[in-house]
Order: sequence, then C-alpha cells, then structure tokens
Amino acid sequence: MTLVIDVVSDVICPWCYIGKRRLERAVEMAAERHSFTVAWRPFQLNPGMPAEGMERAAYLAAKFGDASGGDSYKRIEAQGAELGIPFRFDRIRRTPNTLDAHRLIRFGQRAGRQQEIVEALFEAYFTAGLDLGDHASLIEIAEGAGCDPRAVEPYLASDEDRAAVIADDQSARRMGIDGVPSFIFNRALLLPGAADPEMLLAAFEQVVQDQPEPQRVAQVGRA
Repeated sequence: MTLVIDVVSDVICPWCYIGKRRLERAVEMAAERHSFTVAWRPFQLNPGMPAEGMERAAYLAAKFGDASGGDSYKRIEAQGAELGIPFRFDRIRRTPNTLDAHRLIRFGQRAGRQQEIVEALFEAYFTAGLDLGDHASLIEIAEGAGCDPRAVEPYLASDEDRAAVIADDQSARRMGIDGVPSFIFNRALLLPGAADPEMLLAAFEQVVQDQPEPQRVAQVGRA
C-alpha cells in the first residue's frame, strides 16, 4: 500500500529535524511492506515575527528567560546525537521569519527537489547557523539542493506563493494542530509530536488496517 505522509513543520523547530530523522528510520523499516510519498506543509512557530527576524539571544531570553536556551537545548542535542544530527545552537545568530523558507519548500516541490530543500534548510540552520530569512542564504541553500538559482532569485523577490503558504498554515491550525512536527497519514490519521520510529510504524499499520475515509482526520496520542 502507498502511504501519503504530510509533515506539518517549521524549519526552525529542532524537534521537526529530529522528527524527520525518526520518520526516515520508520520508512526504511517498513519499505518492504509499503511505499511512501512524503510532502512538507508549512507551520510558522512565530507567525508574528518581523520580516527581518530578531537577534537570537533576545528571542531566547523572551521565550525561555535564558539567552542560552537552558536545559531544553541539552536534551535536544542529546536526542540529535543519537540520530546523527550535530546541533550547533551556538552558531545561530538570528531567529528568522520563516515565511520565505516555506515558500522555498513549495518551490522545491514543483521542481521535484522538496526533500532535498527541506534537509538543506534544517542543516543550514541547525549546523551552520545560516539566517533562513536572508534571500542570499536561501538561494545558496536551494542551489546546493539542486535548484536553479536563476529561477529561485526572482521567485523569492516576488510574492508568489506567499498567500498559499499562509493559507496552508491557517488550515493546519483549523485542524487543531498547535505544535510541530505533526504527521498526517493518508489525510486521515494525525499523529502530533516527534514520534519515535515504533510509534510511526504503528500508525502506518493502523492506517492500512482501518482504511478510513480520506476526508476524516482522526488523532492518536501525542508523542
């Protein structure tokens, strides 16, 4: 059976990067039984972020009361290390508005490079500390992921797909999604949180067994 997985995420969410790696492991484990189509859907953790973003230390101090991110980052770094993600939060200087990064993911989908774009965005932000609100950085990321920079530059300079990304974000919130990552299987089963591979495998099998109507979204327990 082919399983369609919509991943609702934000590219500045470390748990989304962890969730991506766990999903990849689960897909690999189930590859002999099922085929998979994975698509990435937008969710902005900070929809009110200024277009230019904000200085990282100020953002962390406002969010956590600690400019270093506190103990939460230590847990994330440990989880990432188990999955081969070398988180380098110390390299991040700005927290960006991610609208244009989500537009780039949408561009990548049409170009047949969405998976590569998503991986490149996560890596650029969490290991190199690049500013994902900066168009020059996004063009560089897109080129590294196999997209033509001569097409990406005018796209980012325009308003193309801006309304569509905002509409998709709002649609996710209307579904009850209030945190990311969230996984939607065959447009029927919603699994919130950075679920471990075993929970993802169980969700795969539940979808196969239940064959629910694609318009109805059921929710399973939070990871």
